[in-house]
Amino acid sequence: MKKTVTKTGKTAALTYWVVINCKTILIKDEDSGYNKNLFCIPKHYEEDIERVFIPHGLILDRTERLARDIMQDMGSHHIVALCVLKGGYKFFADLLDHIKALNQNGDKSVPVTVDFVKIKSYCNDSPTEKISIVGEELSALNGKNVLVVEDIIETGRTMKALLSKLKDYEPKMIKVVSLLIKMTNRSPGYRPDYIGFEIPDKFVVGYALDYNEYFRDLNVSTYECCVLVPTGECK
Repeated sequence: MKKTVTKTGKTAALTYWVVINCKTILIKDEDSGYNKNLFCIPKHYEEDIERVFIPHGLILDRTERLARDIMQDMGSHHIVALCVLKGGYKFFADLLDHIKALNQNGDKSVPVTVDFVKIKSYCNDSPTEKISIVGEELSALNGKNVLVVEDIIETGRTMKALLSKLKDYEPKMIKVVSLLIKMTNRSPGYRPDYIGFEIPDKFVVGYALDYNEYFRDLNVSTYECCVLVPTGECK
């Protein structure tokens, strides 16, 4: 099914392809996003940002639906929400707010606890050869429903390494939710259980996604994910 959203006064349309069978929103490569001048971008980033890719409101609406799907699948047993730092923290916080609302207002509720892991897999804008996983003591995952919350997945190599470690703790269930996954031929085909958006193979920042720690503070409610232009590569 295809849904076309046309900007007022313009003939051009931004097209989102909703893929029903995998419950995700696919943004095609030719979708150019929004003019950055329509949003409040911090002065110190004005020369580095090309266009707004996914507006904040769309992210929040999609996150709310993901929370509903997650609770339907996992809401019968203690959930441990495991945030992958640092880029996942903003998505994690918004997702947990929606999960807590569902938990508080539903006919039944389950305990929801949180934990954090940090994975280093990037140097500048290219994957490093070595992946390191640093986290708290994860033995509490035993027998729990574990929800891994990630910001973006490209090849899936990093996530598969994390899942391999988590399985050693014998959780009852492991599910993965990622705000973004990239459509790239470098992927062996790994797909998380819940996906916010499938995006072209472009480097994106904002909504806590960074470039060498820059751009995490692109955190204004009118925009979040933005395409990085070449000048930003010198940050």
